[in-house]
Amino acid sequence: MTDTGATPAGCRSLDEAVRIADEALFPAAPEVDGADRVPGSHFDLLAEKGFYGFAAPGDLTALDFPSYAAACRAVESLAGGCLATTLVWMQHHGAVSALAKTGNDELRETRLKPLAEGRLRSGVAVTAAVRPGTPMLRAEPVDGGWVFDGSAPWVSGWGMVDTLYTAARDADDLLVMALLDAEEGESVSAGPPARLVAAQASRTVTVRFSRHFVPRERVAQTVPLEAYRKNDPESVRFNGNLALGVAGRAIALMGDDGGALSARLGAARRTLLHAAPEDVPAARAAVSQFAVSAAAALAVHVGGRSLLADAHAQRLTREATFLLAFGSRPAVRAALLRGLGAQERSAGGAETA
Repeated sequence: MTDTGATPAGCRSLDEAVRIADEALFPAAPEVDGADRVPGSHFDLLAEKGFYGFAAPGDLTALDFPSYAAACRAVESLAGGCLATTLVWMQHHGAVSALAKTGNDELRETRLKPLAEGRLRSGVAVTAAVRPGTPMLRAEPVDGGWVFDGSAPWVSGWGMVDTLYTAARDADDLLVMALLDAEEGESVSAGPPARLVAAQASRTVTVRFSRHFVPRERVAQTVPLEAYRKNDPESVRFNGNLALGVAGRAIALMGDDGGALSARLGAARRTLLHAAPEDVPAARAAVSQFAVSAAAALAVHVGGRSLLADAHAQRLTREATFLLAFGSRPAVRAALLRGLGAQERSAGGAETA
């Protein structure tokens, strides 16, 4: 993939991510785009090369990223290879990060190493509990643990993951974060995969919990909602690397004609990386909007062939559109609407919605 900005030098793991993206993921991307699931071989390759230890403690990973910037570039590279694969793989690391910090020693001892090695693979179901207003997934304390009740939309990887890092919220706005089995039963059911404009192979479903008992032994942590939200800008920042990956691939496919866009990609990458927490929503919105522009430029560059269903340009355009809304927040949405001309900027530059 063409270098579209300063690349951290001397990083074996970043070089490996680029090779996986270019040699395994990208050539298969048109086929995966039309499939009902990501091939297991993609995840097996990422596990073999150590990428399931991306968020693991140093003693459980062989990855050699020298900085956060290098780790972000690896995610960007993988997303430019296959968005569906990267989306499912990236959500695994919520469980890894949680177990690396948990005070539940038994859960850490039995689950963290298999997760870091990719022998156990996780999805995530957190949005339903942390959304503004009434939680969609509620937690109620009972003898020996908690009962989860409600639904969790936008759960990716169903049928491809073994466990689900799940958050439910109690009446006092306490988040109960637990590692659950990703399988249906009497108190857990999953709907059919959503029909998505892109990343259909991610098998994204709504999971419903009907008075599902969660033993205390499966709880990784309990966190006040407001404390959790203080760390949210970093999640928003990190997800922006998906859009950078789509943009970078579109630019690379343009060859020499993408030169001016290459400089803009490097600037967008730096802005996202270095944005202060209060500026992250605007930076995230900017990279998402830039991905749409880069994909549109590729479609124009390719011409009529970009209208073919299996064309990279057509797929990348849909993926860029998908990333306008994926993992969004009210502040990101407001910044995007301003950037797209759907909202007027206020005199002081503050958000208008």
